Amino acid sequence: MKVKGSGLKIIGKKSVFIDKTVKLGKNVTIYPNNIIKGNTVIGDNVTLLPNNFISNCKIENDVKIEYSYLEDSVVGSGTVVGPYSRLRPNSNIGQNCKIGNFVEVKNSTLGTGTKASHLAYIGDADIGSNVNIGCGAIFVNYNKREKNRSTIGNDCFIGSNVNVIAPVNIADGTYVCAGTTITIDTKENDFVIGRSREVVKPNYAKKYNKKEDKK
Repeated sequence: MKVKGSGLKIIGKKSVFIDKTVKLGKNVTIYPNNIIKGNTVIGDNVTLLPNNFISNCKIENDVKIEYSYLEDSVVGSGTVVGPYSRLRPNSNIGQNCKIGNFVEVKNSTLGTGTKASHLAYIGDADIGSNVNIGCGAIFVNYNKREKNRSTIGNDCFIGSNVNVIAPVNIADGTYVCAGTTITIDTKENDFVIGRSREVVKPNYAKKYNKKEDKK
């Protein structure tokens, strides 16, 4: 490895593997069980918490990564990745983003300040700045015959359990309600809801449970 400046701190050296081709910036802290391979470049003031695999990535300044798997990707300055995140090849994460628990990104770009905090799949998408991607959101990019790409503008809200069916273009400021499957393009500041109204049958649960008990 090549160290650009001072301040490198490796905790648990016996469990840390760093290729000779890796470049490290100033004031980098590396915790146990990190594997850093290939042509990875790590910027200044980066913290690699335990249990990361990083291969052929560019990690910019002030990034924190924990319990995550990254390959052939770029992580912008001030971004937090993990725990339990995966960046697959050609993922380009902007500055001050959040890629959280059990989020997978593939062949996608995320703009400054965009957050996907938990349980989401982002594949083949170009996402703008300051976008919130809710829990359980899925970018549906494959229809068994081909893969398609979706675009999300700036300042959008993608609610929990939303399905974005590619190819679709979601304009700036669009609000997509939780539980919606979106298949059509939107215009700026559209409010999109695509779920059925619930049907309430008063006191029916009691009757239903009695039927179950008799079986």
